[in-house]
Amino acid sequence: MSKKLYVGNLPFTSTEEELLTLFGRHGSVDSVSVITDRETGRARGFAFVEMSEPSAASDAIKALDGTQLGGRALKVNEAQDKPRSDGDSGGYGRSQRY
Repeated sequence: MSKKLYVGNLPFTSTEEELLTLFGRHGSVDSVSVITDRETGRARGFAFVEMSEPSAASDAIKALDGTQLGGRALKVNEAQDKPRSDGDSGGYGRSQRY
């Protein structure tokens, strides 16, 4: 079962190939996705890396969290699923009173 990692505080010049090499030192990498801005196409400073083995992902977190890349301290941890809206939020920024 693969494990998805969040990689934050990336230099805006980071590439998928660079991250593939960096994380590949710790195990097999299934995919790398550098997140870009929809309008400008520029990197947003974070990425997701999916590793084949949970033990390799744990090793990568321990080895790379806080290390420097392009003058920035990386933040590496297990990716969390984005919470889904249940549709009862009342809309954009509106608070509901009961």
